[in-house]
Amino acid sequence: MTRTVLFDVDGVLVHGYHGRPEKHVRWNENLLADLGVDPDRFNHEFIYDVFVKKVIVGQMSLLEALDRTLPGLGYRGPSMAFAGYWLSHDSNVNQPLLDVVARLKAAGTTLYLATNQEHMRAQWLWQQLRFGELFEDMFHSARIGHAKPAKPYFDWVSNRLGPQAEPPLFFDDREDIVKAARAHGWEAVQYEAIEDVTGHPWVIRQLQ
Repeated sequence: MTRTVLFDVDGVLVHGYHGRPEKHVRWNENLLADLGVDPDRFNHEFIYDVFVKKVIVGQMSLLEALDRTLPGLGYRGPSMAFAGYWLSHDSNVNQPLLDVVARLKAAGTTLYLATNQEHMRAQWLWQQLRFGELFEDMFHSARIGHAKPAKPYFDWVSNRLGPQAEPPLFFDDREDIVKAARAHGWEAVQYEAIEDVTGHPWVIRQLQ
C-alpha cells in the first residue's frame, strides 16, 4: 500500500490566502476599481461573516450568500460575474510545487487535496485549474460540513481514506491546522516553501 499524501490549497498549491498574513497574495487588490466594491468592507461584511460561518461549511451556496450581501456593498451586477472575477483572480498556482506533485504521482503516490473550500471554487480548482489530473479526490469543507482544524473534518477524511499502513503525510500552511492533524495521528508539515516538500525524507525517497 502506497502512502497517502494530502495537500492544502491556499497558501500551498495556490498563492493566495496564507496562514501568515505577510505572505498573502491578494485577489481583491483591484476590486474597488474593477467592480466598485471596497475590499475591506467585503472582507468584514462577507468573508468574516456569512462566508466563514455558512458558505465554507456547505450550509449556504456562494451565489446565495453573494446575492444577499453584494447589494449592500454597492454592487449592482450579476453575482455570477462577481464570482467569476473572484475565481479567476484567486488562481495564482504554485507551479513549481505542482510539478513536484506530478512527479510524486508518476512515482505511484496516492494524492489528495485537503482544503477549506466552498463548492464552486472546489469545482474550479478541479476542472479549470486541472487539479483533477493530479489528485485522486478533494476533501473540501463544504462537502464534509466541517472546516479544518475541527476534529470532525479529520474524522471524515480518515474514514474516507480507510486503514493506512502508515500515517498520512499532510502539508498545510496554518500552524493550528498542522497541530490538529498531528493530534489526529497524521504526519503534518507546516508549509512555508517548496523545500518543506522536496526536503522531506519520505518525498526524497519517492523522487529518487
